Amino acid sequence: MTKAELIEKVSKSVSKSTKKEVSKKQVDATLKEAFETIRKTVKKEGRCSYPGFGTFTLTKRKARKGRNPQTGETIKIKASKSIRFKPSSVLKKTL
Repeated sequence: MTKAELIEKVSKSVSKSTKKEVSKKQVDATLKEAFETIRKTVKKEGRCSYPGFGTFTLTKRKARKGRNPQTGETIKIKASKSIRFKPSSVLKKTL
């Protein structure tokens, strides 16, 4: 599903349930704010959970040695941060 398809579906669903027209622009702004809030929360607190959906967590990878597959040369890979998502059991059951 693309961003445009997501916005379209959410716009139709909200309009149908509230019986008021909700523009795609409003839905886009709301989704942007929701994802930005999740990003900020994970960055600050290391975790963001939404019951019935899942949990986003910040993970840290240590620096390590790697190998260039073309030359076989050993290289250093810097430490990095990443985000992981663990779906809730409720979400898993619905799949």
